[in-house]
Amino acid sequence: MDHPVDKGRVVMRDDRAADRRQYRAAHIVTKKAYRDLRLHIEFLVMKPGGNSGVYLQNRYEIQVLDGDKTKHGMGAVINETDSPYHAYNGDWKWNAYDIVFRAARFKEGKREDKAMVTMYFNGVKVHTNQTINQVWGGANSGIDGGNDGGKGITDKPGGLKLQCEGHDVRYRNTWIKELDLKDPNTDF
Repeated sequence: MDHPVDKGRVVMRDDRAADRRQYRAAHIVTKKAYRDLRLHIEFLVMKPGGNSGVYLQNRYEIQVLDGDKTKHGMGAVINETDSPYHAYNGDWKWNAYDIVFRAARFKEGKREDKAMVTMYFNGVKVHTNQTINQVWGGANSGIDGGNDGGKGITDKPGGLKLQCEGHDVRYRNTWIKELDLKDPNTDF
């Protein structure tokens, strides 16, 4: 669709299926599955209270939620870190996440190292080598959400997911670079 503020094109996460309470009906998920990666993504929340999420491996959510400064709020590794709301530019302004993500590591089918993320939010470093303990949100939240209450993480790679929660949140300038991080360190 056309860009609401600047010239160019954007992807919108405001699906009309949500009007009929059919949430999660229109997520965007890459066909390609990823393990370790570097991600740049820009988003624009069009209205106060706008809600979406950036899911690493279609599993771990980095929250996009205008107005929420809790562990469930904007820029939080959902339910695991405080919201770095101070870095948010606000609605109707472009914001950016720059992320280095290391997937969980397994040996003989058992998780040895938890997933880990370092993130800059609008150029401000807000998470450094933050481990991610589980998948939050239940069975509909992506890969492993229904496994042992989100704690049954598997060694299956997954795509980048942009969540549809029925709010007008737009994305642009997204790129992913695959990495192979031997050591449990995502700092950059």
